[in-house]
Amino acid sequence: MKSLLFVALLSLSLLGIGRYSLSSQAPVSPTLHGDAAHPARTQGWVDTKLYFGLGPSDAPEKGITEARWRAFLDKEVTPRFPDGLSVIDVYGQWQGRNATTPERIRSKLLVIDYQESPQTEAKIEAIRVAWKKLTGDQSVLKVTQPADVSF
Repeated sequence: MKSLLFVALLSLSLLGIGRYSLSSQAPVSPTLHGDAAHPARTQGWVDTKLYFGLGPSDAPEKGITEARWRAFLDKEVTPRFPDGLSVIDVYGQWQGRNATTPERIRSKLLVIDYQESPQTEAKIEAIRVAWKKLTGDQSVLKVTQPADVSF
């Protein structure tokens, strides 16, 4: 049994050495080249985070379903930013102006990095407005800061 295990481990090790040998590979650049949408170095880019409340954290059956979120993402976000974005499941709290305690909310955090321009800012604002129309929410929290981006 030990010899069979040894042979299996040796085989896997040799496969790994052949595939990942440093001496057999050409030098690899840390950045992407030849893709205008994803430049190796950037200037004037920003990182925008949008926070979307889906519904009460203690009642997942209420509010926006995952399917409805994906439909919104497909219709409103992806066409405006087809080159890439990230979506993260988060838990948040929100206290409205007339509330005495915060609401605990299931949320999505949308992260988009892009070259800053009036056109891209208009796309971000259109996404926020579309969500508010869909859900009746009072706001979509937006945080934007300069970003040093490299693909």
